[in-house]
Amino acid sequence: MTSLSLKPCFSSLYTELRNNRGFGSGFLPTSFWVKKDCSLKGKNLIIVKKFEVNCLKDKDMDVRTSALVDGVAECLNEIETKEPSVSTILMNFENKFDPYGAMSTPLYQTATFKQSSATDNGQYDYTRSGNPTRDALESLLAKLDKGDRALCFTSGMAALAAVTHLVRTGQEIVAGDDIYGGSDRLLSQVTPKAGIVVKRVNTSDLQEVASAIGPQTKLVWLESPTNPRQQISDIRKIAEMAHAHDALVLVDNSILSPVLSQPLELGADIVMHSVTKFIAGHSDVMAGVLVVKGQRLWLSLILSCISSLGRDLYFLQNAEGSGLAPFDCWICLRGIKTMALRVEKQQENAQKIAEFLASHPRVKKVNYAGLPGHPGRDLHYSQAKGAGSVLSFLTGSLALSKHVVETTKYFSITVSFGSVKSLISMPCFMSHASIPAAVREARGLTEDLIRISVGIEDVNDLIADLDHAIRTGPL
Repeated sequence: MTSLSLKPCFSSLYTELRNNRGFGSGFLPTSFWVKKDCSLKGKNLIIVKKFEVNCLKDKDMDVRTSALVDGVAECLNEIETKEPSVSTILMNFENKFDPYGAMSTPLYQTATFKQSSATDNGQYDYTRSGNPTRDALESLLAKLDKGDRALCFTSGMAALAAVTHLVRTGQEIVAGDDIYGGSDRLLSQVTPKAGIVVKRVNTSDLQEVASAIGPQTKLVWLESPTNPRQQISDIRKIAEMAHAHDALVLVDNSILSPVLSQPLELGADIVMHSVTKFIAGHSDVMAGVLVVKGQRLWLSLILSCISSLGRDLYFLQNAEGSGLAPFDCWICLRGIKTMALRVEKQQENAQKIAEFLASHPRVKKVNYAGLPGHPGRDLHYSQAKGAGSVLSFLTGSLALSKHVVETTKYFSITVSFGSVKSLISMPCFMSHASIPAAVREARGLTEDLIRISVGIEDVNDLIADLDHAIRTGPL
C-alpha cells in the first residue's frame, strides 16, 4: 500500500489510496480503493470503493489520482451506509461470547462457573446472573430491535412484571384497554396491590391518552396493533406526550416481531416481545425479552437516583431470578434463524385470508391492518413494514363462531400466536377469559370474535378449510 497526496479538501475525508499492483518500477496502477471514514448512529464505519484508473507514467501518479478523486468526489459523498436487513443479521450474527467461532451458538448448560480466585470473580459466576448462551441471545435481540441492551426472561409476562416494578406506590401506569389477556390480568389484579394506579384508555385515541397522562404517570403501556382487535396507536405522538411528563413508554410488539416493526426507532423506551411467538416460532419454548435504549438516563423509580434503564432492568432480572435458562435460550437461537422467512410467508398468507374473509357473506367484520378499509391502515404503515399474520373476525353469532373454530382441520384450537402452525381461538373464552364479561363487552370484545394466527401452510388449503367451516355452520 502506498499513500498518495490529495488536494486539501479531500485529505480529511478520503484518507487512503492504494493500487493493486504496486508502485515499483514497471508496475503501473490499474485500480484504486478509496476509503471513506464516517459514522452512523454513533458507530464508526469505513466504506471502501474501488475505481479503475490508467496511469501511463509513474510521475503522473499524484496528479492523475487527484484528478480521479476530483471526478468521483460527488459520487463518493453520496455513498450511504446501508444497514443490513433482519434476515442478513440473523444469518451473520457474530457471537462475541464464544471464543472458538462455533457456527451454532454453544449451549452452556450449567448453573455455576468455577472461579480461579476466591476474591475476584470472572465474567460469569452463576447462571441466574449471567450465562454466555443467554448473553448471545440478548445481544442478537438488541441488534434486531436497534436497542442498546436486551434482557431475556422466563416468559413475556415475567418481562412485563419486571417493568411494573419500576413504578412505585402512588405513581400511575396508563395502559391500553385492548391488550393481551395476561397483561390485562397483571395490570388489573396484581399491580394495584402495590398501590399503583392503573388508568385504562383507548390508545388509538390521542386525546384520551393525553387526558390520562399526568404528573404521576411513570409508564405508558400500549400495543399496536392491539390484540385481538387490531387497533392502531400513534407510537411517535404518544412517546412525545409521555416524555413531556418524564414517563417511560413500553410497547408490546409481540404481534409484529422485529421483522416488521422497531418501536424504539419511533420513540419508545422499552419494547417487549413474547419470544414464544414469532421470534422462536415453533411453539416449543416460553420466553420474553425487554429491549431498551440503555443510553437514556432517567430518574430511577427504585433507587431514587440517576441510572441507566437497562441497568435497572438487569438488576430486577437478577434479583427476581427471572432470567431465561440456557437451554431455552439455545432453543430460541435455533428458531430465530428462520424468523424473517417465516414472518414473510405468514404475512403473505394472512393478507390473502383476510381478503377472503372480508368478502365472505357470513363474516360481519374483519380486523386486520392490511385491509384497505382498516381505519388505522395509513398510520400503521407509517410505523411498520407490514400487517403481520394475526387477525380477528366477527360472525355475529356465537354458535357459528364456535362451529367454525371446532370444525377447521388445519387450524389448531389453542391460545398463543406466531407459530409456523396455523392457530385459531375464541379470545373471550381463552386468552382474554380472565377479563370480566361486562368489561369485555364495554371494550367491544364480543363473544363471537375469532382470532387466527396464520402459519406457513398452503394458503389455498387454509382458505378452503375456513370456507367449509363457515358455510357449514348454523344459520
